[in-house]
Amino acid sequence: MYVGYQLKGITGGSSFLKSNTRNSIQEVMDLVRTRYVDPVKTDSISGEVIDELLSHLDPHSTYIPASSLKEVNEDLMGNFQGIGVEFQIFDDTVNVTNVLKDGPSEKAGLMIGDKFIKVNDTVNVTGKTLTTDLIRKYLRGPGNTKVNITFVRGKEIKTASITRGTIPVSTIDAAYIIAPQTGFIRINKFGEKTYVEFMQNLEKLQKQGMQKLILDLRGNGGGLMTEATNIADEFLDGDKLIVYTQGDKSPRFEYKTKRDGLFEKGKLVVLVDETSASASEVLTGALQDWDRAQIVGRRTFGKGLVQQQFQLGDGSAVRLTVARYYSPLGRNIQKPYTNKTKKEYQNELMERYHDGEVVKGDTAKPVGPAFKTPAGHIVYGGGGITPDYFIPADTAKMQKDISKLYYKYTLNNFVYNYYMQNQTALNAFKTPQELVKHFAPSEKEWQQLEKFALKDSINLSSVTGKDKTEVLQKLQFLMARQMFRTEGYYEAANLDDDAVKKALELLTY
Repeated sequence: MYVGYQLKGITGGSSFLKSNTRNSIQEVMDLVRTRYVDPVKTDSISGEVIDELLSHLDPHSTYIPASSLKEVNEDLMGNFQGIGVEFQIFDDTVNVTNVLKDGPSEKAGLMIGDKFIKVNDTVNVTGKTLTTDLIRKYLRGPGNTKVNITFVRGKEIKTASITRGTIPVSTIDAAYIIAPQTGFIRINKFGEKTYVEFMQNLEKLQKQGMQKLILDLRGNGGGLMTEATNIADEFLDGDKLIVYTQGDKSPRFEYKTKRDGLFEKGKLVVLVDETSASASEVLTGALQDWDRAQIVGRRTFGKGLVQQQFQLGDGSAVRLTVARYYSPLGRNIQKPYTNKTKKEYQNELMERYHDGEVVKGDTAKPVGPAFKTPAGHIVYGGGGITPDYFIPADTAKMQKDISKLYYKYTLNNFVYNYYMQNQTALNAFKTPQELVKHFAPSEKEWQQLEKFALKDSINLSSVTGKDKTEVLQKLQFLMARQMFRTEGYYEAANLDDDAVKKALELLTY
């Protein structure tokens, strides 16, 4: 799970680690470098030493090697330099499954279904050794540079010269009118452009008559806290505290509302689950403490530690926990981690499944201190945000062969192949809702899936009842994604989502 952090400017310039006194760790590293019997890559040893040191502090202080730093930071920047296609590898061949609208590849004439043979006339991109990471490496590169693609369309071999450009990666999965006067916005993480993207979508929905909103933060592991506090400011009126941070070396710092918000009065429901963390909990906690929103779902992850990123001399970085954050009422939402190994801490979510919490709600009495909101509701600190309305998780055990459909990407591959074979009929549906209404996979599609799955050594002949029905329904949702991208997936899936149904019910009161 991607867990968020607060990215601050590095204080103290480049001298924050300078010291006139050499410590024993530095001395040992120098001895290994200058005296050890065999050649040693001291960079990798340094990384392991730093990792071990940080593991004794808290679960969220982390070391990022120089080789990974660009990719890690790109994830929060909200864009990368590339050609603007989505692809999957089928039968040892790279297949284009989606082409970004107005992106470099669409301008160069690429289409869904094209199969890549070569990159830059020399690199063969077919064969059993292909990996998605390797293909990304070939296709991505500095902006305004060219990449030449040789590909197959139907029975023809074609070429295209594509100029790489900035490819936006939106942090908003979906934003649409889900019911009369009711909007739905799903945020997958808090990146550098999340607040701007949120405001654009909020204004769009308000122009369409939105007066009530469902904000979906399920699966959102956090990101930049300032993006979350800016969004909170759009919901809270007056001069209100949103969150404050404090640590042994960091004095209390308060984030307050500072402007009139666009949605201070309309009804609001926030959806969360056990993987909503960090900045998601900051936003949810502020809205719950001020009685601004009704919270639906399951207890959140419980990450209340603030990380600051420090650049190291070799190009690597450390994200060091420098403070805790507290909700407006003073709740520390960090779950306990003392006397636990990092593995035990990470496995805490699995324990919630084992002890029944995700099915029946909290199975034990709250252990954290109680707080009273302005409206008199009792909320608790000490480990995540507990929702006002609990929605159980579906913990029915999945048959082994069905689980293979997902982790081998067999179901996704089947959907793509089915779409390519039935484009004319499927493209007649202009909205996800229309697709779900008229494309209802049945025994015919199941038999096709059974035959397709055998290629991946998956035998579905014993699958019946509820499991079979759920897989056929999933085909609808994945087809909606194939045709209408991520927003289409949620427009389809939300039609049968228990948390969304509860939110709509609350908004009708």
